[in-house]
Order: sequence, then C-alpha cells, then structure tokens
Amino acid sequence: MIIYGASGHGKVIAEILERNGVTDLVFVDDKPGGETFLGYPLHHTSMLPELGDQEVIIAVGNNRTRKKIADSLEKAYRIAMHPSAQISPRCKPGAGTVVMAGVVVNADSRIGEHVILNTNCSIDHDCVLEDYVHISPNVALAGNVTVGEGTQVGIGSSVIQGIKIGNYATIGAGAAIIEDVPDFAVVVGVPGKVIKYTNPLD
Repeated sequence: MIIYGASGHGKVIAEILERNGVTDLVFVDDKPGGETFLGYPLHHTSMLPELGDQEVIIAVGNNRTRKKIADSLEKAYRIAMHPSAQISPRCKPGAGTVVMAGVVVNADSRIGEHVILNTNCSIDHDCVLEDYVHISPNVALAGNVTVGEGTQVGIGSSVIQGIKIGNYATIGAGAAIIEDVPDFAVVVGVPGKVIKYTNPLD
C-alpha cells in the first residue's frame, strides 16, 4: 500500500489505515527527507514504477495538486475510512477518498473520487461532492448541497440547505454560506461574500 506524500496529512492517513489493519505501508514523496517516514520506508516518487501494482492514496491536501498527481498515474486507488466515521449505507465514497475521524455522511449523498472529508465534518442527506473536494474539519453541510470539483470548504464553515458551490472555489474559515457560490470564487465572512476570484489556470 503506497501513500503518496510524506507530510502531516500522510501521517493521519497512515494511522487510519493502521486502525483498519493495514500495516504494509510505503511512502513516496518528491522531496523525501530521509529513508523512513513514520517508521515506514520512504522513497522518491521516481521509484513508483519499481513498487509494482500496489494501491495508492494521494496524501496531498492541495486539491489541484492532488488532481495533477492522479491524472499522471495509472494506479488503483484505495479508500481510507476511519472506524469512527458514520457513513450512510446509501453512500459509497469514490476511489482515493479519505474519511477522517468523526465524519458523518447521511443518506443518499454522493462523494466523488479523491475527496478529503476531514475530522468531524458533517454532510447531510442528498449532498453531492464532486471529485477532488476538500471538506475541512468541523464543516457542516445541510441537505441538498452541491460542492463542485476541486473546491476547498474551510474549517468551521457552514452551508445552508440547497446551496450550489462551483468548481475550484474557496470557502474561508468560519464562513456562513447562504447564497450560491460561482466557480473560482473566494468567499469569506458571515454571511459569506465573494471577495475575489482565483486564476482557473493555477
């Protein structure tokens, strides 16, 4: 089992896998700082072909970077789900998704590929999270919320029911989202307001 990214995020993913009985772990990173990480072997990413057809989880928090890595690899991706997470049986997270401690996902929500559901976030019924979304710790999404590809929803923010958030938007920490959010928008405050737009080519 390969974890792509030797960072704090990689540490959390490793411990989730350990709690699920997976201990044959190998880390790869483009800037390895030593020969081991968290007690497991650490290799440069150039060694990936030599590591064979093992499953991979991309432990990179930046959504655009995570997508670039996934697009560049031809690997099978594993789901990492903390045992304390409460995921509706009517929701199956996509390949490469990470579900951290205390997460709740309710009925008929759809979670895409390579999504990060961070600690203690809450996803209510009938939400749609597209690929490469990152829902930060303690975020609360009400029912029927859609979050577009690559969007980051910041720590402690909340989104009321029925909202549509576009692709590669950024929701600031603690924001309260009560209106739809366009693609590439950066939104902060209570209630949330668009303060700028990011470059879609970044």
